[in-house]
Amino acid sequence: MKYKILIVDDEAIVRDFVTEVLIRMGHAPLAVDSGEKALQYLQRNEYDLVITDYKMPGISGIDLLREAIRLWPDCRVIVITAFGTIEQAVGAMKLGAHDYLTKPISPDHIEMVVSKALEYKTLKLENRMLRREISEKYSFENIIGKAAPMKMVFELIQRASPADSTILISGESGTGKELVAKAIHYNSSRAGGPFIKMNCAALPEGLIESELFGHEKGAFTGAIRSTRGRFELADGGTLLLDEISEIRPGLQAKLLRVLQEREFERIGSGQSIKTNVRVIATSNRDLKDEVAKGTFRDDLYYRLNVIPIELPPLRQRNEDIPLLSEYFLSKFAQKMGIPAKTLSERTLQMFSSYAWPGNVRELENIIERATVISRNQELLPTDFPAEISVGISEMTKGGIEVGLTIDGAEKMLIIRTLKANSGNRTKTAEVLGITTRTLRTKLQEYGLGDGA
Repeated sequence: MKYKILIVDDEAIVRDFVTEVLIRMGHAPLAVDSGEKALQYLQRNEYDLVITDYKMPGISGIDLLREAIRLWPDCRVIVITAFGTIEQAVGAMKLGAHDYLTKPISPDHIEMVVSKALEYKTLKLENRMLRREISEKYSFENIIGKAAPMKMVFELIQRASPADSTILISGESGTGKELVAKAIHYNSSRAGGPFIKMNCAALPEGLIESELFGHEKGAFTGAIRSTRGRFELADGGTLLLDEISEIRPGLQAKLLRVLQEREFERIGSGQSIKTNVRVIATSNRDLKDEVAKGTFRDDLYYRLNVIPIELPPLRQRNEDIPLLSEYFLSKFAQKMGIPAKTLSERTLQMFSSYAWPGNVRELENIIERATVISRNQELLPTDFPAEISVGISEMTKGGIEVGLTIDGAEKMLIIRTLKANSGNRTKTAEVLGITTRTLRTKLQEYGLGDGA
């Protein structure tokens, strides 16, 4: 890659020497003999690197350093100083110079210092672009929805992001809890810090404590080296504790202490470590129910639930299905390098009638599968898994007759949904969008208690 480099020195021999080395490196430098000329070029064009003599008549190298950084903050500046004037070079670096060269200059030294300066500039720009991409990916606009429940979620996210309070995101599996957590992090003052995730449900019970707090060498069998935990790794950023209901009560007490005291100890160490972490927790269970059962500490629940955000299941936001479908069709078409496919009217009707137990994740997966496998440009109901249309036909078979009361229609819907799910009450409640407690009460009203 060729970089734009400006060389400034009132000595022709130095200018020519540095120019020759840079051309050999593959760059296209411009050399001028005064700070005044260099400033004219800098005012018209951006340069990746300026190499300037420290002491020149008129505008000095230090004056040029200040102006170059003021005009082009990403510009790197290397100052050339005479032998024995290291203090000048150090002073220049304090003012923003990237590095310095001392006369007499060797070709190897020029190559090394220039390469490092340009690598630093490239890395800085790449990091900035990556941050921008991450910010765009997890911006609020990428959480898709226009349904009323989602509008409430958007408002909560916007209000919660600038704060530093703990957040509890609840919702069924596949509703996008992690995406919301990332959006909060990357739109907060901690966006420049790390975003660390720990899935509490995916780890064996005995490993969760070590993963959270780290351990010292020899703390237990197999601890062959000291290891930092997630709280240390997330310092200055955000720690996402996914499916926090899976943490056992004994460890919940230790987690509560960290949230209150902002410090913890590695396993096998008596030394406290301070932490500056924002905690976001998620759960697909109702933590209030878990508190009532005695499986989750009430004090930890209230410490986490400072800002609650509840994500609605997809069946409660049917009007978002076309928007989400269009987004996923475009996403996978772009990924595969093909024109985006479309959904037939019958397919959209099928989607709107389906209960989506796997929520947005299920919708995304079946659209990806159809995009890959189907030869149709317009995707038909037959391009999707049979259980979607089967589930609909099971629940709508023997339609509702005129004259049937609302209570009767509700009873028929519940009984047929229960039958379609082979008597599984948890799944039936999820499909109907009610709690298992409400379902149990309804069945008792119909004379279909636990023994039925």
